[in-house]
Amino acid sequence: MMLHNRILDVAAGEVLKVVATDPSTTRDIPRFCQFLSHELVLHQELGGEYVYFIRRGQ
Repeated sequence: MMLHNRILDVAAGEVLKVVATDPSTTRDIPRFCQFLSHELVLHQELGGEYVYFIRRGQ
């Protein structure tokens, strides 16, 4: 998953903004965060795009 590689570029405690068009991300990204101990700070759906703010865990 591209998100897994990108989150490694962010220091622990920093927030990554993710914009997606795939509706399956509403299921996958919260699970990704829970499984890898990241915090899903905010999730919004804006005009067919899904926007996530993820705070990287340790």
